[in-house]
Amino acid sequence: MKIIATLLLASLPVPQVPANLAQSAQPAAHFAQQAKASPRKGGKWYFARTGHAVYCYGPVMTLTDTGGGIERVATFCKNGQVMVPLKD
Repeated sequence: MKIIATLLLASLPVPQVPANLAQSAQPAAHFAQQAKASPRKGGKWYFARTGHAVYCYGPVMTLTDTGGGIERVATFCKNGQVMVPLKD
């Protein structure tokens, strides 16, 4: 029985992938249209001091706090937050 199954699998045709398709410089047209429909802003996930994950678009900055110490903050986050203190 195993021999019959092996022979059947070996007799199936294997599709050949054209070599020039993988090396084409231009992507297909539907990929370009799809990319324009939903542009990404290039943000990053951070762990806030409150214990929540936040998605921010701006750079991480180091600021001085009121006690004279320094704190890291993520800038330009979702939900209209300009700065979110990060947990170190």
